[in-house]
Amino acid sequence: DMSAMAPSDAPYDLLFLDSMVAHHQGAIDMARDALDKAEHAELKAFAQNVIMQQDGEITQMQTWRAKWYPDAAATNGLGMHMGDMQIGTDDSISYDIRWIDAMISHHLGAVDMAKDALKKSQNPDIINLCNAIIQAQTEEISQLQRWREQW
Repeated sequence: DMSAMAPSDAPYDLLFLDSMVAHHQGAIDMARDALDKAEHAELKAFAQNVIMQQDGEITQMQTWRAKWYPDAAATNGLGMHMGDMQIGTDDSISYDIRWIDAMISHHLGAVDMAKDALKKSQNPDIINLCNAIIQAQTEEISQLQRWREQW
């Protein structure tokens, strides 16, 4: 029911929070899948870290949303490209490589969203979160790229 959604002129920070929570949940879902299916122990440990880190950030963003926008309806978020939200299905490529490719794309989407927020948000909590996301996910992309080359 789209009539219950907040209008697109909702505050930027509200739209950002709704987008990034959905984005982080997508990463957690992919990471949980990797815990079951990945071959490499390093990738399973990486996936566990994604779950832990992004679940904590979701909790923080939901707390902010409830505090800053207690009466706001759900939004469609920013409508930005979020990167891959699921693992490719081409079985001719190993699961681990398909997962790496999807997570790199997914992380690039988060970095883009965070960079956008750095330009548009005035909220120091959002700015600090975005800087942390950019740093952490850029480092994780580098690690994933190294594993992709090795495996």
